[in-house]
Amino acid sequence: MKIDIVTLFPEMFQGVFEESIIKRAQEKGKVEIQEHNFRTFSKDPHQKVDDTPYGGGVGMVLMPQPIFDCVESLRTPLSKVILLTPSGKPYQQKMAYDLSKEKHLILICGHYEGFDERIRTLADMEISIGDYVLTGGEIPAMVLVDSITRLLPGVIQERSHLEDSFNEFNLLDYPNYTKPRVYNGMKVPEVLLSGDHQKIEQYRYEESVKKTTLLRPDLLEKRKFYEENK
Repeated sequence: MKIDIVTLFPEMFQGVFEESIIKRAQEKGKVEIQEHNFRTFSKDPHQKVDDTPYGGGVGMVLMPQPIFDCVESLRTPLSKVILLTPSGKPYQQKMAYDLSKEKHLILICGHYEGFDERIRTLADMEISIGDYVLTGGEIPAMVLVDSITRLLPGVIQERSHLEDSFNEFNLLDYPNYTKPRVYNGMKVPEVLLSGDHQKIEQYRYEESVKKTTLLRPDLLEKRKFYEENK
């Protein structure tokens, strides 16, 4: 997979993409990630990329020309262009799976008080990572790259992400334990030491339901709605 990120601040991505799983995925050739500063595409003598909004208002708005030219220099027939914006579709694990099957993603990071509305015409989809406001689209782009890269074949063990939260049954992940068996008086549940895989799976499922009921009951409502309407 190839991922191109259209941004005003390419330096923000350096540390994030040079560590851990994303670094190894790049080294293995599983993903190619490149940041592009769309300021370099500005036709303004001073490389200006923003201006005051028509009709008045606070702040500056990103101009269409630099972003259009940057995206068009990257786009191919295999590209999927994503605009990162608070008004986009809420990002979920299924979307990460779907996007991990694409050949080429172009992520557009907004900034300042927003972007010229015509920039939306470049996008195949718009994505939001939550109902809050950030200073730009760089952190959402990092979220997408991280969540998508780990799903690419050969990056991590398939079972590892199949058992993640939000996957099977739309439940949160079950509790995990490792050595020692007793720590500060807290014991590992006996069933995990039993060697009975059927009982272990049942225990983990029940614990996932309990955890989801306590922390994210909304996920159970979504699951109930899906089962009633499928």
